[in-house]
Amino acid sequence: MKSVIQLALMVLAAAALVSGCGGNDDSKVKLSYSVFFPPTHVQCKLAVEWADEINQRTEGRVKITVFPGGSLTKAPQCYQGVVDGASDIGQSAFAYSRGRFPMLEGLDLPVGYPDGASATRIANALVAQFNPAEIQDTQMMYVHAHGPGILASKKPIKSLADLKGLKVRATGFCTKVVEALGGSPISMSQGEAYEALQKGVVDATLCPIETLKGWKQAEVINCVTESQCVGYTTAFFVTMNKERWAKLPTDIQQIIMDINREWVVKHGQAWSDADSEGRAYVKSLDKEFFALSFEEQKLWSNLVAPLLQEYVEGSKKSQVAGDDFLKALLTEVAGASSTE
Repeated sequence: MKSVIQLALMVLAAAALVSGCGGNDDSKVKLSYSVFFPPTHVQCKLAVEWADEINQRTEGRVKITVFPGGSLTKAPQCYQGVVDGASDIGQSAFAYSRGRFPMLEGLDLPVGYPDGASATRIANALVAQFNPAEIQDTQMMYVHAHGPGILASKKPIKSLADLKGLKVRATGFCTKVVEALGGSPISMSQGEAYEALQKGVVDATLCPIETLKGWKQAEVINCVTESQCVGYTTAFFVTMNKERWAKLPTDIQQIIMDINREWVVKHGQAWSDADSEGRAYVKSLDKEFFALSFEEQKLWSNLVAPLLQEYVEGSKKSQVAGDDFLKALLTEVAGASSTE
């Protein structure tokens, strides 16, 4: 009987040892990740893959749970949610918190980005170069940016006359682009745009063409105007709560930073690929495409040109070096465009 009891105690001790070595989740880092993109969107899928890659390379020491579609924090509240700790990590657009990022608003200017891969590379280069004070309340992981925007609408837009007075969904600095062209901007996130177009709350949307597939908006528009002459981008952030980042072991921080560099390339290429897929998708639905005449392109470009100087003047009031930022941006875009 004594030997049976001793055997039982040995088994229990061994079980406790195994539990302590591998079954205790208290030693693991658990993080929440708020993503405003819907789960079907390629950028959300990349967020999930990023989280999985971190889990794999840290050998399970870091577990990141992704909450897509704004289910944890809505797009406009995502950044502040990271600051406050409502989520440990967040992904949304700088433009959804207009006025909060006076320098980085410059990334969204209509400067003629050639494609999403270039826009993403340029955005990261400038964030690294200027490291603005406006993002110091979180730990920036990386940024990414879509390809040049186009105008998708319920009815044909072939000229400025067609655009005058139309209600156009836009965000951040792009609302000023719509105003400059004579439209009436209505600010809302991409997640709200489908229903707004469907119900006639807006007549058109200013967006990258990938959006028409990624957010299914091609179903509720009839026409696409090739307005790349006033092409802009929207820059998206992936950022982490500063305190949560500081508490991570240095080796885990290094692993994440290494993965971040890889994912910048993945996001940029995904935007370019998505634009190609989006265009094919819209054409498959037999939607009409309209190319602006040379004269119209010149008119549109001239009308938005003052917005660049307005950005510089506005940045002075916010005491940020918007003039230097714009010069660097234009140099980067010119270099990217010349290689196309």
